[in-house]
Amino acid sequence: MNEFDPVELKRIRWRSRRGLLELDLVLTKFLAQHFDSLTPAELDAYRRLLDLPDTDFLDVVNGKAEIDDPELAGIVEILRGL
Repeated sequence: MNEFDPVELKRIRWRSRRGLLELDLVLTKFLAQHFDSLTPAELDAYRRLLDLPDTDFLDVVNGKAEIDDPELAGIVEILRGL
């Protein structure tokens, strides 16, 4: 993680706060357990997931919707395991 600007990492953490409680709980756990050990590719994938609307993001995390992008699969798998 030392390749990243600390300010940018704080922005990503801030963007992880969501309006849906269920999603917010999963992301809070993810941040506590996995965020600091993400690779650059995983961090990029996570940033891309944060661009999803809350309801779509929650559907992906809950397995109600699939993501067609294989680059996002690893992060989605981690989130689903929480």
